[in-house]
Amino acid sequence: MLGAFVRAFRTPDLRRKLLFTISIMVVFRIGSFLPTPGVSYPNVQQCIDEIDAGNDLLGLVNLFSGGALLQLSVFALGIMPYITASIIVQLLRVVIPKFEELHKEGQSGTAKLTQYTRYLTIGLAILQSTTVITIARSGRLFTGCTVDVIPDDSWSTLLIMVLTMTAGTGLIMWLGELITERGVGNGMSLLIFTSIAASFPTAMWSIAGGNNGATKFTVVLLIIVLVIGLVVFVEQSQRRIPVQYAKRMVGRRMYGGSSTYIPIKINMAGVIPIIFASSLLAIPGLVAQFGDQSAEWVRWVSTNLAQYDAPLHLLLYVILIIFFCYFYTAITFNPDEVADNMKKYGGFIPGIRAGRPTADYLSFVISRITAPGSLYLAVVALIPTVAFAMMGVGQSIPFGGSSILIVVGVGLETVKQIESQLQQRHYEGFLR
Repeated sequence: MLGAFVRAFRTPDLRRKLLFTISIMVVFRIGSFLPTPGVSYPNVQQCIDEIDAGNDLLGLVNLFSGGALLQLSVFALGIMPYITASIIVQLLRVVIPKFEELHKEGQSGTAKLTQYTRYLTIGLAILQSTTVITIARSGRLFTGCTVDVIPDDSWSTLLIMVLTMTAGTGLIMWLGELITERGVGNGMSLLIFTSIAASFPTAMWSIAGGNNGATKFTVVLLIIVLVIGLVVFVEQSQRRIPVQYAKRMVGRRMYGGSSTYIPIKINMAGVIPIIFASSLLAIPGLVAQFGDQSAEWVRWVSTNLAQYDAPLHLLLYVILIIFFCYFYTAITFNPDEVADNMKKYGGFIPGIRAGRPTADYLSFVISRITAPGSLYLAVVALIPTVAFAMMGVGQSIPFGGSSILIVVGVGLETVKQIESQLQQRHYEGFLR
C-alpha cells in the first residue's frame, strides 16, 4: 500500500491532483476555526469546556461540520445544507415531472439540477444560520453556560453573522466542486470525510484520559475495528444480475453479442437512511427545548425521544432506518427505466423476457436485497451507540455507526478512483 502511494506521487498529474485535494482539505479545516464576526471566541471556548456537548440536539450538524458548529465559526453549518438540498432535489424528481425530464436529458439536465441544488443550498444556509444564531442567543446552544457567546446582539451584527455563515456554506460548496473537477474527485464526500475524521483523535484521547482509560480505549478501538470490517465486507458485496446483448448488424459492422452484468449493492441507499432517521428523531427534542421545561410532554419527550440510548428512541431509530432504506432505494433505482434501456439496446436477462417481465424481476431482486441491507444499516448504526452507552463513554464519542459508515465508504471510493487513474497509466494499483 505504501509503495502504491509512492508510485501515485511519482506520477506528475496524479501528484498535482492529490496535493491540490489535500490543500483544499486544509483550507476547509482552517475555516472551521475562524470565528464568525460578532462571536466572542473566549466565551465560546469557556462554554465548550463547561458543558457536555454530546447532549446537544444539533450534534448531527456539528458532526458534519467537524465541530465548527459549536465553535460558531465561518464554516459553522458545514456541508449539511448542501446534503439536504441534494436529497430534496432527488426527492422532487418523483413529485415534479420537469425534474425527472431534466434527469433524463443527460449532462445538460444534470447541470440544470446542480444549479437548482446550489440555489436551494443558499436558501437552506440562510434558514439554518438564522436558527443557529437564535438558539445561541437564547442560551440553548450551550445549556448551563452563563456567559454570552454573542455580546452584541444588534440587528446589524446578527445580519453580518447570517451573511458570513451563508457565505461560508457557499465557499464550502465551491471547494467541494473544485476537488471534483481538479482533484481526485468525490469532492463533497471528501469534505464530509475530513469533518468526521477530524473529531476522532480528540474523542479517543478523551476516553484514554478518563477512569479506566486504557481498558475503555482498547474496547472502543476493538468495536470500531469490528464495525469497519463489517462495513467493508458489506459495502464490497453485490448481487450481479447477468445481462446478454444480442448480435445485430449496422451497415457492415456487427454490434452486441457481449455479456455483462448489473451490479446491485446490498446497501444501495448508503448512509442517507441514517441521516434521515437522525434528523427526524432530533425534531421532537428541538421543539421541546423551546417549550415550558416543567410541562409533562416536554419531560416525556426529553426522557424517551431526546435521549439517544432510550429504548423508544432506539426502536424508532431502527424502524425509520428500514423505512427510509426502502424509500430511498425505490427513488434512486427505477426497474422500469433499466428494463427499457436494456430492451432499447438489445439486452436481456437470460431466462427472463424483455420489457415488463424484466422490470418485475428487477423489482423482486431489489426488494429481497434491500431487506438485509436495511437490517445491516440498523445494526451498524446501533452497535457503537449501544456499546458506548453501556460502557459509559457515550457522551465522549461524537461519532457512531453512521460516521464510521461514511468514513469507510468514502475511503473505499477514493481509493478506487485513484486506483483507476493509476491503471490508466499502466501502474500497479492499490487493490490486489
